Amino acid sequence: MLIGIDLGGHTITAAIFDAESGVVTGRQEAPTPRTREPEAVLGALAQLVERVTAGRATTGVGIGVPGMIDAARERVLVSPNFPLWKNFPLKRKAEEILGLSVAVENDANCYALGEGVSGAAKGMTDYVVFTLGTGIGGGVVCGGNLLRGFHGMAGEPGHAAVGGELPCGCGAKGHAETLFGADAIEKIFLKETGIKDTAKNLYALRSECLAGRRIWDEAFDALGRTIATVIHLFDPQAVILGGGLSNIPDLVDELNLFVLRYLASPWHDLLDIRISALGPDAPLIGAAMIVSKRANGKP
Repeated sequence: MLIGIDLGGHTITAAIFDAESGVVTGRQEAPTPRTREPEAVLGALAQLVERVTAGRATTGVGIGVPGMIDAARERVLVSPNFPLWKNFPLKRKAEEILGLSVAVENDANCYALGEGVSGAAKGMTDYVVFTLGTGIGGGVVCGGNLLRGFHGMAGEPGHAAVGGELPCGCGAKGHAETLFGADAIEKIFLKETGIKDTAKNLYALRSECLAGRRIWDEAFDALGRTIATVIHLFDPQAVILGGGLSNIPDLVDELNLFVLRYLASPWHDLLDIRISALGPDAPLIGAAMIVSKRANGKP
């Protein structure tokens, strides 16, 4: 039995993945502790695993983590959604509290692997997944292999430098997820309009007030620039959008308009942006697959 965990800024999800049937079962969720402190999050994670396994033996646990991870997949180097996790030895700490073998991977990389198994990228060899949630994550598959880079930190579109002076949680300025992402949009709306709500609910204001349209247009512009840049760099068969904000009505139609502004003409007729077919199951499947791969000595 393999357990996949999706560690989100707002929600932690755990589930059993049956590799033979390709089905996710026993799904359990819990709110991410508001402090997002390592000890509190690990405690919540342990409770979830206990609920999911219900005393049954498991091969191991795969954890998809938002942020940059070291090449050895042992430490979280920096995670804008978990600011206290800098250089945090997640693999060791999780194995200590769970008493199980743990594999750690970037959450969007897990998402990309899941979509390649049975989702919107099934049968593809070259594709990019954007996870649109608390921030912007990304997973890049080239020639059928997950791209991790020499230092293990490849595929971070949320940190594309799109301009501006807004500080990013990673410590730099002007990154895409300072404008697009649940945390960013909610923060900007509160500061500029005094309205406090979830990003999904705030989307309705795009058609109801000038400030709302401007904020969302700036968010879409930042994401459009990022997608166009990624297409220019990797020439993927498709760009797949997942995460909570991928459920925005008519998102693909809206984004196409912004992406085409920045996309070189040879790609105009090739542009293929699609919504995840697996939704929240994708990162769980991918995280569980990481466990299986590493148990068999594969990267």
